[in-house]
Amino acid sequence: MKKIKIVTDSSAELGSDEIESLGIHVLPLTVMIDDVLYTDGVTIKKEDFMGMMAEAKDLPKTSQPPIGYFVELYDELGADGSEVISIHMTEKLSGTVNAAHQAAQLSKTDVTVIDSDFTDRGLSFQVLEAAKLAQEGADKETILKRIEHVKEHTKLYICVVTLENLVKGGRIGKLAGALSSFLNIKVMMELVNGQLEVCVRGRGMKPINKWIAELQETLKNTPNLNAMSFSFADDEVYLENLKNEFQAILPDTPMRVKLTSPIISTHAGKGAFAIMYYTD
Repeated sequence: MKKIKIVTDSSAELGSDEIESLGIHVLPLTVMIDDVLYTDGVTIKKEDFMGMMAEAKDLPKTSQPPIGYFVELYDELGADGSEVISIHMTEKLSGTVNAAHQAAQLSKTDVTVIDSDFTDRGLSFQVLEAAKLAQEGADKETILKRIEHVKEHTKLYICVVTLENLVKGGRIGKLAGALSSFLNIKVMMELVNGQLEVCVRGRGMKPINKWIAELQETLKNTPNLNAMSFSFADDEVYLENLKNEFQAILPDTPMRVKLTSPIISTHAGKGAFAIMYYTD
């Protein structure tokens, strides 16, 4: 049986311990700040990014790794006869998975590319499950079925508390952004099939907090809740408190709070946060 190796991109929220212990290979995305190109996790740290973005003249620009980087890694991983499963952030938010598909056609290695339909820890759920099975010696079919199962049972919600970056990035009009800022509009969205759908919007955090309380009630009665994760752009205290609220309701569910990547922070903006979980 051929060995399976797992590849992902740096939008996945993974700890260094997870990457090392499970042998996960991570291709870094890039972010350009005022004409200076930085490599995510290599030449720029998550902890420094928000301050750098605040001081930048223009909104940073993010991009996927060059196709050549994918091909080089795939060829290297397959040199011993191994196969590769490459799992990436949703095509709707990045060209990364398309670059991976092109590289797979050029590589000498047998590569299966997966669009996770998610990003951040929502992507990581699939990567971690695949890596665990690969480490246990599972075959490709078994791993792919597990990835699909996790994808179908994952939820990712993101709250955007300022629309400034979405306006700068051209994702919403300037007038809508100005009005939303004036009215203090907050938006909670769900990532569904790779696209963001609005769950609730309103002035201030009251509608968001109400929605969160309803989610907590729902999860009380949700069986087989495997894991939850909370990611933030810059307000760790709020997220720690939020995580503690969920942990009190769901004491047996593993939970974590982590700073998101510069790639996500660029588009989500200051104060944004995400809630992610999956069930079995």
